[in-house]
Amino acid sequence: THSMDFDDTWHPATHPSGAVLPAVLALSDMMPASGKPSGLDFLLAFNVGIEIQGRLMRFSNEAHNIPKRFHPPTVVGPMGSAAACARLLSLDPSQCSHALAIAASLAGAPMANAATQCKPLHIGNASRLGLEATLLASRGLEASHLVLDAVAGVAGFNAFYEDYVPQPLDSPHDGHAFLLEEQDMGFKRFPAHLGMHWVADAAASAHKLLVGVGPGKVSPDQVQDILLRVPLSKYINRPFPESEHEARHSFQFNACSALLDGEVSVQSFTPAAMSRPELHALLSRVRLEHPHDNPANFNLMYGEIQVTLVGGDILRGHCDTFYGHWRNPLTNGSLRKKFRSNAEVVLPSEKVERLVEVVDKLDRLGDCKDLLSQLQ
Repeated sequence: THSMDFDDTWHPATHPSGAVLPAVLALSDMMPASGKPSGLDFLLAFNVGIEIQGRLMRFSNEAHNIPKRFHPPTVVGPMGSAAACARLLSLDPSQCSHALAIAASLAGAPMANAATQCKPLHIGNASRLGLEATLLASRGLEASHLVLDAVAGVAGFNAFYEDYVPQPLDSPHDGHAFLLEEQDMGFKRFPAHLGMHWVADAAASAHKLLVGVGPGKVSPDQVQDILLRVPLSKYINRPFPESEHEARHSFQFNACSALLDGEVSVQSFTPAAMSRPELHALLSRVRLEHPHDNPANFNLMYGEIQVTLVGGDILRGHCDTFYGHWRNPLTNGSLRKKFRSNAEVVLPSEKVERLVEVVDKLDRLGDCKDLLSQLQ
């Protein structure tokens, strides 16, 4: 789900679906043929898993910023997976509490492993460990009911977010609404860290000034200096990325790719594209600035590029809301196009189209066997 860094990103920052959907699919597959959940029950469990992650992140101001210590899907992801699986198994309130507490003991991974092959493992583990926590709770394993509370002098969930201040959730009977009704969600146009989309759009604007709207390449011989104004975030400041994963987490790489080609795409991260001499020539001319008005926050940040040409002319590009950001969301047509493009790499086109049909009517299916059969 996360290996291409192409999954949904929320504000506060995490990748929620990848931690929940595989667990709900796996658990549904484990259930006997006569006891598969309905499509509505499947969606409700998914929503519960999403809800828990979002609510936990709202209990911390620190969680609203690009992370420095823990990778968020490893913190709230196991909790979301556990909550979704507990709902699907209809566990009682005490078992649900134990499932979340067990999941909290299985949570957390350091940001140092971002931009490595281990980062997508974080999402896989979040999904797996949340399911495991729920199965253990269903079999009687107990844990502290206070893990999610604020207990003075004892580290619970605030071990991950130091400013964590939990609040009770409203009862569904008191007007509670799912976060999915109001959540800030970003859907990526190309497979890279969300922060890359700002600099790529800004650089694509500069590309158009150089070559026009049509196809064309920027020559490094034209460029003397490239200045990027981006937020301060060490793990996505990678001047000369050496791997596909590092490239997906490099302001410099994504800005130069967009400046060179006019866009960033799936193909931008292939070995052939990454090894181009003209790309490396542009990378050698990049420097960064971190303006005080450009925080490491997906709701407030911007990307800016200033290209100084050999003749002295200066070109600029600026982006504060890329296409795919929650303020400028992808259309349903764009989402379907993205899904088909990715799914057809591993599934025959007829199964891809059948999946689109099944998902469209999932809330009306008596059970989710049709969905599961398309994934075999």
